[in-house]
Amino acid sequence: MIRTDALDQLPVRTAVPALERALDDRGVAVLCAPPGTGKTTLVPLVLAGLAGGGPVRRVVVAEPRRIAARAAARRMAWLIGERAGGRVGFTVRGERVVGRDTVVEVVTTGVLLQRLQRDQELAGVDAVIIDECHERHLDADTVAAFLLDVREAIRPDLRLVAASATTDARGWARLLGGAPVVEAEGVSHPVEVLWAPPAAPVRPPHGMRVDPALLAHVAATVRRALAERDGDVLCFLPGVGEIGRVAGQLAGVAAEVLQVHGRAPAAVQDAVLAGSSGEGRRVVLATSVAESSLTVPGVRVVVDSGLAREPRTDHARGLSALTTVRASQAAGRQRAGRAGREAPGAVYRCWAQAEDGRLARFPSPEIKVADLAAFALQAACWGDPDASGLALLDPPPAGAMSAAREVLAAVGAVDAEGRVTGRGTRMSRLGLHPRLARALLDGAAGVGGRRAAEVVALLSEEPPREYGDDLAAALRAARRGGDGYAGRWRQEVRRLSSFVADADGGSGPDDAAVGLVAALAFPERVARARGEGAFLMASGTGAELREGSGLRSAPWLAVAVADRPAHSASARVRLAAVIDEDTARAAAGHLRFAGEEVHWAGGDVVARRVERLGAVELSVRPLKQPAPGLVREALVEGLRCEGLGLLRWTRETGQLRERLAFLHRELGEPWPDVSRGALLERTEQWLEPELSRARRRSDLARIDAGQALRRLLPWATGEAVRLDELAPERIEVPSGSRIRVEYGGAQPVLAVKLQELFGLRETPRVAGVPVLVHLLSPAGRPAAVTADLASFWQDGYRAVRAELRGRYPKHPWPEDPTTVEATRFTKRARR
Repeated sequence: MIRTDALDQLPVRTAVPALERALDDRGVAVLCAPPGTGKTTLVPLVLAGLAGGGPVRRVVVAEPRRIAARAAARRMAWLIGERAGGRVGFTVRGERVVGRDTVVEVVTTGVLLQRLQRDQELAGVDAVIIDECHERHLDADTVAAFLLDVREAIRPDLRLVAASATTDARGWARLLGGAPVVEAEGVSHPVEVLWAPPAAPVRPPHGMRVDPALLAHVAATVRRALAERDGDVLCFLPGVGEIGRVAGQLAGVAAEVLQVHGRAPAAVQDAVLAGSSGEGRRVVLATSVAESSLTVPGVRVVVDSGLAREPRTDHARGLSALTTVRASQAAGRQRAGRAGREAPGAVYRCWAQAEDGRLARFPSPEIKVADLAAFALQAACWGDPDASGLALLDPPPAGAMSAAREVLAAVGAVDAEGRVTGRGTRMSRLGLHPRLARALLDGAAGVGGRRAAEVVALLSEEPPREYGDDLAAALRAARRGGDGYAGRWRQEVRRLSSFVADADGGSGPDDAAVGLVAALAFPERVARARGEGAFLMASGTGAELREGSGLRSAPWLAVAVADRPAHSASARVRLAAVIDEDTARAAAGHLRFAGEEVHWAGGDVVARRVERLGAVELSVRPLKQPAPGLVREALVEGLRCEGLGLLRWTRETGQLRERLAFLHRELGEPWPDVSRGALLERTEQWLEPELSRARRRSDLARIDAGQALRRLLPWATGEAVRLDELAPERIEVPSGSRIRVEYGGAQPVLAVKLQELFGLRETPRVAGVPVLVHLLSPAGRPAAVTADLASFWQDGYRAVRAELRGRYPKHPWPEDPTTVEATRFTKRARR
């Protein structure tokens, strides 16, 4: 029996006619409806003809999470008086509950991606709803792009709805070709905001780490909320670990403490979503899955830790993982709204009000921060390897896409042109990251399909911390475990085992099998011991094990999970397997290099024959007769690293370089650029043949830089002979002295005793540029500086004369210096 009363109470019903008109007219629409209005449950039923009449159509609803897909299907089935698997069903990875009569199927976006790759037409499907599209998950963005391609090329009749819990829908409307935006008013009750920052400062989150002091404060705030408010409490925390720790600190509270996250057993999830039995209060500790995808009945109070988890990728170190971040303002609004779904409520925010305005407005789109290897494989399978033709709200970052294509090439998923291979197509259908797909396919041949599936299942969902950091030990714990993780692990093992045959290579110890599969998944992370629990990964990143780890004595590791603590140059190993050198060579063979290596290191040329896996050196021998070309490159590298001072420079050579730099600056070509960068780019023009004959640092020190520089003079044009005319090394002044000109500054400088310029009315010039005259006292100390000698004689000389004539009475100080003879001597010496 259809529960008409419940359907009629859903606020989104008033927006349904406008949505149906938009779809009839354009085939696409953006539906904005706050959480709790029924957009996830009523709209699919109406479009499918199961509520409100109309023709029966097949509708697919894409949800971002498995827990949301199951809950939505069960809720819709209940609304039409059925159980899931009848006219409403769901499909998530490892679980399919549909029947012959199913017309509304709720799937995860990942499942829909797989379906589109197999059947681009989506034969038999009339409409697709992408729910919670505002969360900007990468799979949802990809699904939308593929569906728009399908509508444009082969299925213009396919209806497409982007459903968002926020009103910021303009971007989606543009993406869907100017789709109409239909807004539904929510029935929201007032929510009082209470700011509840910790009494003492707490450390900001970094990586996966959350300050225990903040978690203790969150637990205390939950206790405060229970004491001050009525109703159930919904507490938002960033991850499963934090939920477990806060749950432990809530022992003894007068309420049932429940945990909701993607890893929670289905029975627990169902119990939370079913609501309270009325016998007592509940505290629901949840991750962000409860922000918009789920409705938790009975909640009147929200406690918000202000933290969330987002993916991050460190391409330079080959590390990717979830990281803890401050939740955005949009997430804060969504979380607070959960307290006002059924009645007036309150939200306790565990941060100061002054901090709120500094939070990001929206969460980061996953395409901008995540590892894009799986996305790149999907795009390649779709026929658009660089994703340039896909309609995406945000284009993928070029650097991340480049790194993703390198991974795909390394695992054999794409060819040299980036086109998907047959192996890549098979990988894309496994529902795994390409790295794990490679480990499953190649590992099955070496350790057997079942064991490869067991290890890959461990790698696809990181085991609980209590399983330890030894991957082989974690495998044994999962096999004998009776917890929720072990149950999900067994289900995933069964799924993965169906893709690979159990080969004859399935014998041998588990530890070796685990190590091989992990190394196949992460070849850049095979790591050699450096002592004291420290390792060097093939990627060049250092890695360290925690104190007390049983892996510290291993000669080699395959690092499966690692992150980088704050202010640390090395990664911290969270999960790894022991391997030997042969396994490292087999898994990371594409990183192997063997050959002559000549480079500049430690202040001189180092020549050796080396074999290595990436940055990990396997063997090294000195090279007695390195190739001359490699030696020359190493010497140039040394000049780049340590500077041209490795050559032999005299004062005259340095001044020659300054004179040439001055002429290049003032006159340009053909006078050469003698800056450091230009000289290093033109070594063959001025340092040959000496450079090619050099073998070590000491040989560079014997190269006469002055003789080499003169090779750059414009001899071919004849201008070289004018060097001393245009930029003379010395200038003869009226006294007869030849004074050196300094060209190192912005303007040539002539430092000369004042009396030696008597009778000179105009400033000397070089290459048409007036020199900057530093006028010195008879003792050679600075007295004045001028670039206009005529003005100085007229305006400045009188003051200088008054100061110096008393100090140096033996020297001439005429009233008019332009009419007397210049001199280097005292008055007596002149006589």
